[in-house]
Amino acid sequence: MTTANTWDETLDDLGRRRARVLEMGGPDRVAKHRGKGKLDARARIERLLDPGTFQEFGTLVGGDIAAADAIVTGSGLINGVPVMVGAEDFTTLAGSIAPGSNSKRYRLAELAVRDKVPLVMLLEGAGFRPTGDHYGRTPTDLLAQAQCSGKVPMVTAVLGPSAGHGALVAPVADFSIMSRQGCIFTAGPPVVKVSTGETISKEDLGGPDVALPSGVVHNVAETDEDVLDEIRRYLSYFPPSAWSYPPVYLADETTGPRATPELLDIVSRDNVQSYDMRAVLDVVFDGTDWFEVQPERGTPIICALAHLGGHPVAVVANQPQVLAGSIDTEAADKAAHFIMVADSFHLPIIFLADNPGMLPGSESEREGVLRSGARMFVAQTAATTLKLHVTLRKAYGFGSMVMSLIGFDGQAGTFAYPGATMGAMGAAALSNASNAEADLAAELREMELKASYHSAEHMGFDELIRPEETRDVLLRSLQRGLYGRQTPAEPVQRTVIIP
Repeated sequence: MTTANTWDETLDDLGRRRARVLEMGGPDRVAKHRGKGKLDARARIERLLDPGTFQEFGTLVGGDIAAADAIVTGSGLINGVPVMVGAEDFTTLAGSIAPGSNSKRYRLAELAVRDKVPLVMLLEGAGFRPTGDHYGRTPTDLLAQAQCSGKVPMVTAVLGPSAGHGALVAPVADFSIMSRQGCIFTAGPPVVKVSTGETISKEDLGGPDVALPSGVVHNVAETDEDVLDEIRRYLSYFPPSAWSYPPVYLADETTGPRATPELLDIVSRDNVQSYDMRAVLDVVFDGTDWFEVQPERGTPIICALAHLGGHPVAVVANQPQVLAGSIDTEAADKAAHFIMVADSFHLPIIFLADNPGMLPGSESEREGVLRSGARMFVAQTAATTLKLHVTLRKAYGFGSMVMSLIGFDGQAGTFAYPGATMGAMGAAALSNASNAEADLAAELREMELKASYHSAEHMGFDELIRPEETRDVLLRSLQRGLYGRQTPAEPVQRTVIIP
């Protein structure tokens, strides 16, 4: 008997065990799952990763009772970059978590930090499995996932009902996205009924109409396929970890210098007249396919990932179409989280300011607008990445400071359009607050219009620029600011802030 033949029985047994794992919850359950318009866990991973790059681990966890213990885990490539990925398998015991699958989840995050690569979690599970087993002194996977914060990009997708412990990874992540069939909650409708007496559907409890306004989930896409494609797109803006820099696209016709005369028509010179800041982003950056984060929450501020000169940048921009650009609680919280994520992974941040300040009023005060504004201010002030600022028309009071219009704050460039107004408050508000007579009110208005020149005379801005110069000024400042980055990056220490 040859040495090779002695392996036959052993390897056949391994092959049978592996084949059983690949069946997941069995043909009937997989077919039922796919009949709902969803991908199964393995198909999700296949769609997410570059073809043929998935390397699985933990296949034998769960034994004969639960295939892979209801979670598929391993590594692969996204856009050629290594990532760790875990996909809860709802066809196997509802994707629930047991000691074995908890260990796999922990190992995923542990390897992501150790190897300095992103972590992606695809959620559709029922939380802890009621097995009666006691975990004892066993590390929860959330400990390892929390260690990812600020070190490796962490993304979650909610692709079906996600409850209990498994759902907690979504608000811990840097970015979370859900499909229209996704739901996320502390406990599902049956537990809610027993605990509180409330009868409610899973969609009304934690579907997109709940999870997006609450901020638990950042974005939504229609189908599983759309969600997975958006994750690939999101990660394309980021480096593998905080120890490296973002990728830069090769120069082409979209990445070079160009004038932006379109802004003369988009941005009204009248401070009272509204315009869509998204149109400004379309013109200033390399293309119109920039990626907006949380477009349905905190809408007075736009947070977006874009490219300028082929380099990934984070954009924080006021939206004059909403509350005239006034910054409310949700907008400030959203921006604070976005700024910290961008800073952690060395994305330059470009602030486009056009706001009359923080949103005043009794409702705004009850919501804690000053607390949220302070959070945003601390985030942008503490940021060590390259920062650029442009005031397009106005930036008043604390609303200007949270948008990085403050001297000695480490900006690589600060610019404004001529006639931009600033100060503690606008002339109209100041006139009303002080009961100014008509002549004084007119004088205040005249002083307001000259504010940009007074500021420029005292280096409040590096330069006043024409709207047509916006892209080129930002591009040159970005290139200059990035020129000296020749050494490996150092990670930025940060605390998770859940928007």
